[in-house]
Amino acid sequence: MRPHDWEPGQIVRPYGDRRDDGVVQLSFVLPVPPGERAREAAAEVARKMGMEQVHVAAMEAAAERYTFFVVYGRTSVSVDYGALTVPEVVVRKKGFDELNEYAAREVGRRIVVIGACTGSDAHAVGIDAIMNMKGFAGDYGLERYACFEAANLGAQVENAQLARVCRDRHADAVLVSQVVTQRDVHKENARQLIVELERLGIRGQVTAILGGPRIDHRLAVELGYDAGFGPGTRPSEVANFVVGAVLKRMGKEMH
Repeated sequence: MRPHDWEPGQIVRPYGDRRDDGVVQLSFVLPVPPGERAREAAAEVARKMGMEQVHVAAMEAAAERYTFFVVYGRTSVSVDYGALTVPEVVVRKKGFDELNEYAAREVGRRIVVIGACTGSDAHAVGIDAIMNMKGFAGDYGLERYACFEAANLGAQVENAQLARVCRDRHADAVLVSQVVTQRDVHKENARQLIVELERLGIRGQVTAILGGPRIDHRLAVELGYDAGFGPGTRPSEVANFVVGAVLKRMGKEMH
């Protein structure tokens, strides 16, 4: 967990028009056709959630006998920000050229990184953004780093196959992207890779990283991974974490 300057007793509340006014925006779908009864149903849902001064700002048909709502209201709920305990990925950030030079000097070889979308997941945009040479938003992907031997296996890669590739190529790190989340299928699928790595006896040799729109560090650790990266993660963050993890296994600290 990363230390910060916040101390217990720092109370924060939702902010709409002015600080601490408690105004929140809520959107949801109800299985009813649009109309005044539907509008009142949406307002009642918000009131039963503890919201006050409720206003249904938008009501649109989403499909036959389904309606999408945007509701505004006020809540008295507040949070002690300083008292929260949140596991976070700690990344010591170096620039592209600096990281390449540092890894070459401290590791002494290219770091092998394998990436894939596993199981039935066919959404490769996220893993492509991290792995592919062009990266995204001006941030180079891992394939562009001279310090990495990076291989993107693409989508719908079976966990057993990915684990075998990690073994055969002596991978230092494996990056798994999970987008499909219906009925928590991403959790069981993610766990399965860890099981396969353990079955092959290589879990301790491979830094396992999980990413996706509904992934955070806490969930990734719960599923057996070393780190989790959520939406908006840049390739450089992953690159720095991987180098740091390899150095740690070598008994070194990243400076």
